Amino acid sequence: MTQSVVVQVGQCGNQIGCCFWDLALREHAAVNQKGIYDEAISSFFRNVDTRVVGDGGSISKGKICSLKARAVLIDMEEGVVNEILQGPLRDVFDTKQLITDISGSGNNWAVGHKVFGSLYQDQILEKLRKSAEHCDCLQCFFIIHSMGGGTGSGLGTFLLKVLEDEFPEVYRFVTSIYPSGEDDVITSPYNSMLAMKELNEHADCVLPIDNQSLFDIISKIDLMVNSGKLGTTVKPNSLVTSSSGTLKKRHKKPFDAMNNIVANLLLNLTSSARFEGSLNMDLNEISMNLVPFPQLHYLVSSLTPLYTLTDVNIPPRRLDQMFSDAFSKDHQLLQADPKHSLYLACALMVRGNVQISDLRRNIERLKPSLQFVSWNQEGWKTSLCSVPPVGHSHSLLALANNTCVKPTFMELKERFMRLYKKKAHLHHYLQVEGVEKSCFTEAVSSLSALIQEYDQLDTTKNMPVQDLPRLSIAM
Repeated sequence: MTQSVVVQVGQCGNQIGCCFWDLALREHAAVNQKGIYDEAISSFFRNVDTRVVGDGGSISKGKICSLKARAVLIDMEEGVVNEILQGPLRDVFDTKQLITDISGSGNNWAVGHKVFGSLYQDQILEKLRKSAEHCDCLQCFFIIHSMGGGTGSGLGTFLLKVLEDEFPEVYRFVTSIYPSGEDDVITSPYNSMLAMKELNEHADCVLPIDNQSLFDIISKIDLMVNSGKLGTTVKPNSLVTSSSGTLKKRHKKPFDAMNNIVANLLLNLTSSARFEGSLNMDLNEISMNLVPFPQLHYLVSSLTPLYTLTDVNIPPRRLDQMFSDAFSKDHQLLQADPKHSLYLACALMVRGNVQISDLRRNIERLKPSLQFVSWNQEGWKTSLCSVPPVGHSHSLLALANNTCVKPTFMELKERFMRLYKKKAHLHHYLQVEGVEKSCFTEAVSSLSALIQEYDQLDTTKNMPVQDLPRLSIAM
């Protein structure tokens, strides 16, 4: 079994991370009722004997003593991390694996990347090495961050370069939360644009998720619940209404429920690495099969069901309907419609009591309505994990490398240019040591080149697929 380390950066990254650990613990508790520390739990948790002085002796077999998350928590404000350390999950985090400051990055990528990056580089490296040393076979770093703020975008992407230099063989999976058009951070287009350049250069796979899609999904769930349809209710203390069943809603926007969807995505993404299945998919296989060109490593995710742990009493979807949902634009975690764009490759990660024949039947059924690039007509990667999410009989996560991400990047570029043409707020960045105007022009060039690559692929969309002559072997 392989292990992964979660690195959560900034307010958004830490809130989603906290949600992920909560769900992961619930899932393992439901499956592992004897309380034995097994390979499935070891993929994301260490078993520590707290009686041992110092680092705590790790126990590789036997009863669970004290579980510690394989996580590094970084934020340049103390608020969210302190809240986590006072909450129900406080014992899950090793306090030696936290890095906080008190001033925050002031919604400025340059402060997070240049100032705090150089200030905390050694500390960050030390904590990452410590996490790696506790793993028998470290396969992946999951970075969770937002693109709009200062710490998430700046320090989150600084970290990527550190990981690439220090652990070049370990995959870097990034879950990036993109701001919506109505974002309350005025400088978010600058932060997102500067962060995009780093993601282009230093990530292996990026799962872009936008706040607007999450908000729309939560609104739909609310609508369904309030419509009073038969069997449609939100259970008390559910994750859809609160982060842990004890914290009251504090925001106008239901951030806890939105974070829960992203955490659920990560849970499904890692299910094959944690549990047995008839068709396992390792995390390195995702990058290997879904990223044909190094720059085009942005994967659009869709999830069904969207709610977890029987939080919402909605009658379960039929299996075939679930596959249809995964390709509809309503279930995408990015405002995109992959069905009407070009697929480079697609992965289907199924959980629960599903047969390979069900998988194949649905792929054959959906194939005619989906357009794959001419040189990869059979670009499907599939996995079957036998353990379903708690409270559901089955679930499906679809990851698509699809040109439908292009409009998101184009909109980001437009929002950036509106500010940049006026040179609005630019002085806040340029007064940070090491930041020059060239940082902005290079970031624009990097994103423009990425959009152009998607453009070139889109031009091949309606080309007929040619049967290439087979190599004939002389007998």
